[in-house]
Amino acid sequence: MQKVTWEEVGAAPNAILSPAYKSNGHVFTSGSVGFAPDGTVPEDVTVQTKYAIEALEKVLKTSGSSLDKVLKVLLFIADPLDAPAVNAVYKEYFKHQPARSCVVVQFPDARLKVELECVAVYE
Repeated sequence: MQKVTWEEVGAAPNAILSPAYKSNGHVFTSGSVGFAPDGTVPEDVTVQTKYAIEALEKVLKTSGSSLDKVLKVLLFIADPLDAPAVNAVYKEYFKHQPARSCVVVQFPDARLKVELECVAVYE
């Protein structure tokens, strides 16, 4: 089992979790949320979804994988009415349609509207 570090990803360290772990040809990621590169939280769910997927993509790339190697996505959304907007962005990035679950949640930070985690293969 190999830990992927925040330093490798190029992000500020998070004391309570790792961005990903690699084991037996698979990458298991932590959740990625829609923070903008400057650390702010955009109000628009479409923009948050884009940033969250791009953050996930960076973790996967660091881990030797990519979005097109994702097998399973777990998607969390704060408002079920946002699902169509989230799905529109999601389809742009996940053209191969990996297995997916979607759960409506209440985030500890009320500004957050979307979070994604995944399992992917790596080489």
